[in-house]
Parts: sequence; C-alpha cells; structure tokens
Amino acid sequence: MKATYREVKADILCRITKGQWAPGSLIPNEVELAESYGCARATVNRAMRELADDGLIERRRKAGTRVRASPVRQARFDIPLVRSEIEDKGAEYRYSLVSRAIDEAPGWLRARLQLGADAQALHLVCMHYANGDPFQHEDRWINLEVLPQARDADFTQTGPNEWLVATIPFSTAEISFSAALADKELADCLACEAGAPVFTIERATWFEGDANTFVRLTYRPGHRMTTRY
Repeated sequence: MKATYREVKADILCRITKGQWAPGSLIPNEVELAESYGCARATVNRAMRELADDGLIERRRKAGTRVRASPVRQARFDIPLVRSEIEDKGAEYRYSLVSRAIDEAPGWLRARLQLGADAQALHLVCMHYANGDPFQHEDRWINLEVLPQARDADFTQTGPNEWLVATIPFSTAEISFSAALADKELADCLACEAGAPVFTIERATWFEGDANTFVRLTYRPGHRMTTRY
C-alpha cells in the first residue's frame, strides 16, 4: 500500500524531531524519498510543501531541501465572517448599513490597490453589533472594475464581506494591524469617547492580480484578537 502525503509528512517530521536529520542537514530529494516511501513524487512534494509552510524545512531550487537551523513560527490569521465571529461567542448578531456611495477611487486607494486613474469604487460604511452593543465599524471600498455587480447589490440586509465571500474568491491578501485614536464620528458609532484607543485592521484582497476590495475594520476599546501557531 502506497504511503499517503500525511504519512510521509509525519515520518519526515519524526526524523527531524528525533535528530535523525539534524538542523542544517540536507534531506534526500523527492525522487529518492518517493522510492523509499513507495509513493508518487507528487505525494512527497505535497508533504514537503506543508513542512516548508510550517517553517521546519527550507527548499531552494538547485540547492536542495534542508532542515531549518531555527524553525520559523508562522502565526496564521483567518478572515472570519463577523456574523460567525459574534455568534460563536454566543451573542446575537445585528448589522446596519450606515452609508453607501459610488465614487471615483481616491488617490490613496488607487495607490494601495494599483487601480487605474479613472477607477470607480463602491464605498460602504457599516456597523456590526453583538447583543446590541457596537462590535465592529466597517469602512469598505469595492473595486467596480472587477465587481460591477456590486453597483446593484443590496447591502441593507447583508454585509459586504458576506457578499464578497459568496461572489468572488481571493488569491492574495494583505493585512495590517494598528492602534488608533477614535475621532468624533467613529466614537459615536462605537459608543466610546473621542480620542479613545481603538484596534484597527486594514485588509486588501486580490484575485489573480486584480484588486477586489480594501476594508478598514475598527473595534471598540477593549477588543482582543488571539491567534495560535
């Protein structure tokens, strides 16, 4: 019976953790490993890719694959639907559309997403609530060159993130985290004082090189994000 990629991955990991393949040592190539495990080279390749993604090995073209001298820990962040995020906490979710407008994409957005000079974007401002309390302020821009159907989409009942997930995938995402001070308008939305520190996430996504959307998500004071690696 041929080994599965999970079995290959587990065995290679076992050899690394037991010191059979020490940090910095060269791992046999995929052809040799496929022969030793009695499986296809593609099976070994998938196992090796996952180990590389986990930060345990380093793959270099023509130089081969080596065990990392110092494993790289990678924190991975999901892009959750805010509805699910709130309901998973056992709270009641409510959504509200604050404003909607079609505008020429401002200069900073064109630069951020590499849009054309005449690009138009749908600008949406939304609020998400947990048990009636402000949870997240969403300031989103959708690229109408890629998603012209967004012009006629109804965002009064369904948030734009849910619509985007159902409409188009993304192949690349850029995420940044920062602390900011709430201005008067944002403070009113989040039911906090102007100047209060708030947690902000900015996220842009692309599909096969074309920009889908840019969003700035702001949470009221006290919000905490936790991830595992």
